[in-house]
Amino acid sequence: MAVQQPIARPATGAPPWWRRGPSVAVIVVVVLGAELALGWSALAGALRQLRAPEWNWVAAALAAELASMGTYARMQRALLRGAGTKVSMKKHVATAYAAHSLSATLPGGPVFSTTFNFQQLRRYGVAPAVASWCIALSGVLSAGALVVIGAVGGLLARNSGSWHSLAGYAIGAVVVAFGVRQLAEHPQLLDRPVRALLGGVNRVRRRPPEHGHDRLLGFVGQLREVRVHPANFALAVVLALLNWLFDAFCLWLCCVAVGAGEINPVGLVIAYCAGMAAASVPIVPGGLGVVDAALVLGLVAGGLASGYAVAAVVLYRMISFGFIIGLGWLVWLGIRYKYRNVPSA
Repeated sequence: MAVQQPIARPATGAPPWWRRGPSVAVIVVVVLGAELALGWSALAGALRQLRAPEWNWVAAALAAELASMGTYARMQRALLRGAGTKVSMKKHVATAYAAHSLSATLPGGPVFSTTFNFQQLRRYGVAPAVASWCIALSGVLSAGALVVIGAVGGLLARNSGSWHSLAGYAIGAVVVAFGVRQLAEHPQLLDRPVRALLGGVNRVRRRPPEHGHDRLLGFVGQLREVRVHPANFALAVVLALLNWLFDAFCLWLCCVAVGAGEINPVGLVIAYCAGMAAASVPIVPGGLGVVDAALVLGLVAGGLASGYAVAAVVLYRMISFGFIIGLGWLVWLGIRYKYRNVPSA
């Protein structure tokens, strides 16, 4: 039997002491131990509050979180109805829960979530261009709604009476919404810039300049069928705002449940927006640790004692992350089982 010779490795020298395994473990233990020692009183107070929450307020917080998820599903439904496509509310809700769980827990989750959302809409009979338009516009509306809520909260917190700034934000939002609506109703405006972009891509790929142009025309032709009715678009905007507001309301109810109902609503909104902004940076799945720290710091800055702030955030994350994400994965498994023998669109 032949003996496999060991592979010669280049001598790179010993790694510095702070990159060696035992040293890294010691550093991590020391840092966590120091944090635990410094924050033990706040953590102990939070655990005491969590052991005896007011369960009626916990139930109300859970209902608010379910309402938040429902409004997002209804927002996408309103956009599709504006495009003349009707999908049952049950299917929209199931897709929203499953896509949200994919986005929040998987590395690169937004990519998987968008792909899953598109596949489901195609399975429901939505045209490719309309499905892409709906997913993109719902993302724009959701992000814009959070920006508006944060801007209003910031202006109210300053209490400076600078309503001209608020008017500027409102005008900007109207301009963006009008521009999106114009592009949706007149997609031919995109023909020239997209044709130029397609030509550049074809040059890089060493393809003929008109390669893929027929498919582009077909896609634009489908977009021309999209008609964004003002009533449906306005309803989608309102639902995008309610999606975030119900979620923030859940956080406030969690504060009340642990005995911290005196939190300033404006301070809570600012803390909430800071936490959601931290969640948009996909460092770790679900923003674990990052979002929680931002929320706790924001609530403490808003006037809550650290023990109450930690307890409220832990309870909020148990509902918004633990319960909702777990439910979403169950929905995803159900959808996967239902379509196990159906090829992806």
